[in-house]
Amino acid sequence: MTTASRSAPQRGATPAAPEAATPVPIATPRSAARLAKRVAAGEPALGRSRRVARMLRMLAATHPDAHCELDFTTPLELAVATILSAQSTDKLVNSVTPALFKRYPTALDYAQADRAELEEMIHSTGFFRNKANSLIGMGTAVVEKHDGVLPHTLEELVALPGIGRKTANVILGNAFGIPGITVDTHFGRLVRRWGWTTEEDPVKVEHAIGELVPKRDWTMVSHYVIFHGRRVCHARKPACGACSLGTDCPAFGTGPTDQVQAAKLVKGPSRPHLLAMVGIPDDEAPPAAGGEDADAP
Repeated sequence: MTTASRSAPQRGATPAAPEAATPVPIATPRSAARLAKRVAAGEPALGRSRRVARMLRMLAATHPDAHCELDFTTPLELAVATILSAQSTDKLVNSVTPALFKRYPTALDYAQADRAELEEMIHSTGFFRNKANSLIGMGTAVVEKHDGVLPHTLEELVALPGIGRKTANVILGNAFGIPGITVDTHFGRLVRRWGWTTEEDPVKVEHAIGELVPKRDWTMVSHYVIFHGRRVCHARKPACGACSLGTDCPAFGTGPTDQVQAAKLVKGPSRPHLLAMVGIPDDEAPPAAGGEDADAP
């Protein structure tokens, strides 16, 4: 079974669209109102399917660098990092895991870990006692039930301590190349904001989006949506006026539609590219404003 590592980000079957020669069109309040009315009235399945497909192509062009932002080299390392990422940020987890992975390279090492030492090493990620319980329990179960090798099926993964369906899909998609949709906070709120689904339960969201997106693209759609949620489509104030998806978004106007104001909200290292997508030269754009952390969980 092949694995993927953070140093070589996995790509899905859908290729990233080429860099736009001209900026993408920006929605208008009138066009957004018409779309919102249509979605609220019950968008026809075919229309929604076509709109989702357009948004996926645009997401691929907007975030060609999308990947799992947790650092790992083995499936076990990704499982550990994903457990630690609960109520934490990828950046913080990545600062902790190098020493952790060196100290505990195998499932047996976690099973036999000194609890006090393990808790001290992961303390900064928060909820360290519960996370230590999960890591020790997971290591014990992997040793006792799977001969020390992390399993690669959804059913076996969710049976391990500390691993729920979301974590299992992260592991399957990014460590084993098995398509899975990761419904985290960003993913759930964006697909509802975009009118892809009205479901609130994460499992129902996963199934609903799975019906709209080809299975081969499930892992990458998770990365695209999460990247967009961290960098552009923030929870409290999305950067609507600097968003490449505006013409297909029924929630356009939730945040500022003025490009100058919206540009202040765009976050992350790919900010120049994100602004260029909508025709805002980075050297003319105002600096990114403080506030929502692009890497917030």
